[in-house]
Amino acid sequence: MAKRLSREEKQKNLVIELINEMFKIAGHQVTYHDVEGRQDAWFNEWTMTEEQYNEWQNWGTELIRKKLGLSKTWAQREMAMIGLNWGLKFERNTQNENSL
Repeated sequence: MAKRLSREEKQKNLVIELINEMFKIAGHQVTYHDVEGRQDAWFNEWTMTEEQYNEWQNWGTELIRKKLGLSKTWAQREMAMIGLNWGLKFERNTQNENSL
């Protein structure tokens, strides 16, 4: 019989899955295991657009609801915190800046 995961193990696996999907949505060939254990601000090395960030937030919210059984509001809060802690920085949209 398979060992039942603790809540902490479930949360760690969920964060790994979310970070991997973030890199995938942003179009980077990097995984959680490439940045695991790094003490620097690794999340500043890569960028994503605001649209990609929103896509990742929506995807992650649904995953959190499914895996942790949280309400939509709580899942959105969790994703916001994950985005603040590990989200990639936004790339500048020079097209919009030039039109100002």
